[in-house]
Amino acid sequence: MLKSLHIGRYVSDPKDLRVLAEFLRAIGFDSVAGEEDGRSAMLSAPLALLSLNSLAREYPAEVRERLKDVNRMLVIEVSNPDVVFEIAQKREFKLLADATNPKTQERSFSLELPGEIVLSIHGRPEEAAAALEGQLNAAGKRFAIVVSRFNSFITERLLQGALDGLRRAGAENERIAVIRVPGSFEIPSAARTLAETGKYDAVICVGCLLRGDTAHYDVIVNEVTRGIGQSAQETGVPHAFAVLTCETLEQAIDRAGLKMGNKGFEAALAAVEMANLKTGVRSQVSGLRKGKATPGSRKRKPRS
Repeated sequence: MLKSLHIGRYVSDPKDLRVLAEFLRAIGFDSVAGEEDGRSAMLSAPLALLSLNSLAREYPAEVRERLKDVNRMLVIEVSNPDVVFEIAQKREFKLLADATNPKTQERSFSLELPGEIVLSIHGRPEEAAAALEGQLNAAGKRFAIVVSRFNSFITERLLQGALDGLRRAGAENERIAVIRVPGSFEIPSAARTLAETGKYDAVICVGCLLRGDTAHYDVIVNEVTRGIGQSAQETGVPHAFAVLTCETLEQAIDRAGLKMGNKGFEAALAAVEMANLKTGVRSQVSGLRKGKATPGSRKRKPRS
């Protein structure tokens, strides 16, 4: 039974073979197999298999002439012809033709490649789907910040950074709740309790863990990370992670307002964005539902 389609193309100069192989890899072909002597290269595409071969001296002259007649044309379909065109321009390949269909917007152009090969490229640029993003606008939103008292020298700096980020995004002071817990291990429990109230659009978790001489650090880091992630997933309320897990105190200081920025500030912006994203997703889903007629919403014609 048929397993695959294999199309061979031949060039006379090994240098042309290398140039061709490099160009085809650059536009998306994958290497399957090849010989190091530069006499052949095997390339694959999602829906085809293309091989490039050098015309060896053992081929009779008559065979070489026939191969020259049939190996000039290659046709390739791509998802974005503009990108392929730019790659070809950088390699200074000669452009033979270039046209765009005004109705379908499909572009088709032909290149003269080394080895007297004519490559015809055609395709229609893919349209990117409209991205849905959360806005950095905290107006009208409510936020809870859970802060660990342990390593307060660092966590208080992170807290101030988080408050600064929320206020810069438009959050009102009366809509920000700050809850302090003994240590980072208690953050997930407090965050989940706050999220389950349904009063907050996002929860910001602030803590600092420094590696010590025992395995205690690894145990706490794993549990805190797992607990915060699980709380966010199960409650549906976004949780921003501002729990530093550092090897040294110097690393923590750098991330609490020095050369590495303030991770509390970054977490606050992430919380604002995710809170708005959640609102945006709900609005989008609600709009889709309104646009669809329910089975019982159609009016029935009265029976005669």
